[in-house]
Amino acid sequence: MARVTIESLRKEYDTGSVVAVDDLSLEIDDGEFITVVGPSGCGKTTTLRMLAGLERPTAGTIQIGDDDVTNVHAKNRDVAMVFQNYALYPHKTVFENMEFGLRMSTEMVEDEREQRVVEAAEMMGIGDLLEDKPDELSGGQKQRVALGRAIVREPDLFLFDEPLSNLDASLRTEMRAEIQRIQNELGITAVYVTHDQEEAMTMGDRMVILNHGVLQQTGPPTEVYENPVNQFVAGFVGSPSMNFVDVDVRRDGDRIQLLGPDGRFQFDLSATYADQHAASLTADRYTLGIRPENVSVASGAADNTIEGTVEVVEPVGSDNYLHIDIAPEFIARVESTVSPEPGEQVRLTFSESDLHLFDSETGADVFGSENEPPEMTAR
Repeated sequence: MARVTIESLRKEYDTGSVVAVDDLSLEIDDGEFITVVGPSGCGKTTTLRMLAGLERPTAGTIQIGDDDVTNVHAKNRDVAMVFQNYALYPHKTVFENMEFGLRMSTEMVEDEREQRVVEAAEMMGIGDLLEDKPDELSGGQKQRVALGRAIVREPDLFLFDEPLSNLDASLRTEMRAEIQRIQNELGITAVYVTHDQEEAMTMGDRMVILNHGVLQQTGPPTEVYENPVNQFVAGFVGSPSMNFVDVDVRRDGDRIQLLGPDGRFQFDLSATYADQHAASLTADRYTLGIRPENVSVASGAADNTIEGTVEVVEPVGSDNYLHIDIAPEFIARVESTVSPEPGEQVRLTFSESDLHLFDSETGADVFGSENEPPEMTAR
């Protein structure tokens, strides 16, 4: 187990014309499980490969425990990596695949290696598969072999590169729980890269969100979800995505109103809320953000309602997703008992404590977070 320190990490390709990771600094505590998430090309896998020693940083440093490993070859780092495609030797048995790393990188005698492999296989529930070849295994079994091969190393650092993306939905859920159980049991520091924000939220002690190689926000999943630092994070984290509507700010003395497009809605901030945030509202136009689950259909007289037409009703079990024509992809997530017909007019409402206002230039959430938004490098 080890603490990991990443300082001002940068990775360039094509003599600097492509910046995959830009000035990334991050502290990972001993035994912490970090999930790294972001859209394709955001730099998450490049970061993982630099931690593993498979890529050399252009600038910056990486420290694992007390050792600066920035320029240390991959084979000399006490790191184990689990890949998306399992990376098993097809001609070797499960036992031989799991033992291979120990035989190549340690001075363990045969009996010690065998004991270590058998213990790891039992932990992964594949003790009865040790004599099978990879082509005799299911996808879930192959992934367990890959995890077991990493576990036998007892490394300082576990690295996971989208290990569940090849599995079906039910098996992904099962393996998510399995990986968390193993990590908790062993207490090994882990960095888990995924494109699936649901995985990132359910598995990690802390989330790291990247975009264009730049760190956007890091924090416990609930904190990131409730207090996104900017519009990118707000839209990326959560399913369905946060709704966004451009609004104008009207000030009338101490009164502050948010006016939607074409005058279709008017949201009046309470005196207390307006006074609390008046100093932050220096512009005349912002982007209002509200999560679908915080939007409800008003059944009677209500203030601060938004009128819209239902375009699509999407049943998803216990909830319905109402697609409303207020803005592109505006969704209200309501109980399944609320089921208006397409074309029906509805009035929507939400609490001011659930809304976010994003600066149109910086993207910063001027209501929900006091953090400074990251500076984005032009691409």
